[in-house]
Amino acid sequence: MPEPTPILPEVLDQIRALPASENRLIICDVDEVILHLIRHLEDYLHERELLFLNHEYRLTGNIGRLADQSVLSAEEVRAHLLAFFDEISHAQDLVDGADRALEALAEHWDIILLTNLPGSHNKPAREKLLGSMGVPFPVVTNSGPKGGAVAALAANRSGPVVFIDDSPTNHTSVQASLPSSVQIQFIADERFLAATRPDGHIDLLTGDWQETAAFIRSIL
Repeated sequence: MPEPTPILPEVLDQIRALPASENRLIICDVDEVILHLIRHLEDYLHERELLFLNHEYRLTGNIGRLADQSVLSAEEVRAHLLAFFDEISHAQDLVDGADRALEALAEHWDIILLTNLPGSHNKPAREKLLGSMGVPFPVVTNSGPKGGAVAALAANRSGPVVFIDDSPTNHTSVQASLPSSVQIQFIADERFLAATRPDGHIDLLTGDWQETAAFIRSIL
């Protein structure tokens, strides 16, 4: 079992600025959960004669050149991700049903969006886009595994905590930092969803917001 993930000071500052609440809580990722990521990233890669080498859930070691499928270095992948988010953060498509499901769940749950987003300048664009799509919930930006941030967000909550994210790394981190949470691994892209084998601590693997909302309602 990995050690609990410490929270970054800049993330803790954002959490402390949120209104205090003891209500039950949904902590929800944004990319590939509320907003499509993979389809946009794939378009970005193809425009640069790059591609995903397979549908494994990772980026480093899984992006290559179209000509010879040679693998990009970690530094090259990071540079492309920074450029990609600068280009697309204001224009991603909504995952079908996310807005309606979250609006309905918000009648009985607090909802906080916890997103790994490079560049603090991209946060306002993401908040504006989500608000325009009917997803007006508080956004906390993080970097790296999310366990420490999830534990901090859940502190002093008396009700259940649900964590929704696509990344197995983030789920493993949350399992170490807040094992009492209900973990939903949501992957909108059907190919990556089909290729994913969930770890034992995952309570639901899905790419469907109706199924997700029904599962969360059943917790109560």
